[in-house]
Amino acid sequence: MSTFVLVHGAWHGGWCWDRVAPRLREAGHEVHAPTLTGLSERAHLLSPLVGLDTHVEDVVRLIDTFRLTDVVLVGHSYAGQVVTAVADRRPDAVARRVYLDAFVGDDGETARDLLPETVEHHWAESAAEQGFEWLVPVRKLSVLGVTEPADIDWLTPKLTPHPWKTYTDPLRLTGAVDGVPAAFVECVTWMRVFAAQADRARERGWPVHELDTGHEAMVTAPEALAKVLLELAD
Repeated sequence: MSTFVLVHGAWHGGWCWDRVAPRLREAGHEVHAPTLTGLSERAHLLSPLVGLDTHVEDVVRLIDTFRLTDVVLVGHSYAGQVVTAVADRRPDAVARRVYLDAFVGDDGETARDLLPETVEHHWAESAAEQGFEWLVPVRKLSVLGVTEPADIDWLTPKLTPHPWKTYTDPLRLTGAVDGVPAAFVECVTWMRVFAAQADRARERGWPVHELDTGHEAMVTAPEALAKVLLELAD
């Protein structure tokens, strides 16, 4: 059996996997879903110093502390950057990395570099005008493909602003990550901000799975997502 480590994206917390994790556990797998420093229930730790390395260290320490092995490391959205860096630091512990509508970065690239130009401009402008130049305000859930009132009610109270530094810090890789198998899962029923990242995955020969749902697949299509993750673990 595998050990899933599920890493959330911007504004979220580990709780966003609550509809997926039970399905993985029912199949016999161990599951960890940490909340990254400064987000959601850990928002009291937020400061302008929280950056990509902070979040990478969050996950590396989880792996080290619990001596996790055979890890299927899943990163949603922004957390693609985290997954890449963690797998580079702990390649022997990570059996597979999975990018769920997420950034597929190379050494020296920032998440900001990988955003489509119009989205990057909006995020930078939002951080400058509404986020004191270091926070990205929560986006409207409808933009992310979440439309069901029950889902909106579940997500909204838990979401918190995200540190912009995590988007401007570059990846620093040794190359060890290249030895860790990878796969991409693209959510195709929304504005498809990560279409170029899916194309990058295809160019690298990774398997690419498409889900007929919006960006928040763990919320809007948990059963379908869990099915794909279990197939990848096998």
